[in-house]
Amino acid sequence: MVQEINYTTISLVLDSWEKVRRTKGFEQKVGLILFQHLFKKSPQTKILFGFPIDVDTDSPELLGSKRFGMHAAYLVEMLDTALNMLGPDIELLTEIMLELGAKHIRYGVKADMFPMMGESLLIALQATLGDDFTDELKEAWVETYGELSGDMIRGQVQARKRR
Repeated sequence: MVQEINYTTISLVLDSWEKVRRTKGFEQKVGLILFQHLFKKSPQTKILFGFPIDVDTDSPELLGSKRFGMHAAYLVEMLDTALNMLGPDIELLTEIMLELGAKHIRYGVKADMFPMMGESLLIALQATLGDDFTDELKEAWVETYGELSGDMIRGQVQARKRR
């Protein structure tokens, strides 16, 4: 559960996220790197976002697509909102992540897709932070994403049981 992340981990993640936020156009930059990696490693996810499975992840059509840019920015904005709730609003964040997980069932998101999204996030963070993305920081992000996505997965499981 998100509630179980320790202060040191939260501090590392939030400090690094603040560096990311200082990057001009960070929502687009991080989101585009993330989705390009996700689509390359897990082509079936393209369909979830309304793109043909055979679309080239490096094509100008995809990269210049308004919809692609909007998805990229929206995901990063959602992550930004979640990260801003770490600490003071952590119990509420757990509830929100459970609800968000249940909601993602309607989009066709399955539990086994979350690790690939996490890997894609790490790639985007590494590309954005460069040498500041240390092993210690990577571990903090792995733990934080693992807890956030774990709550979403639990939300999916709970929603399926209620059906």
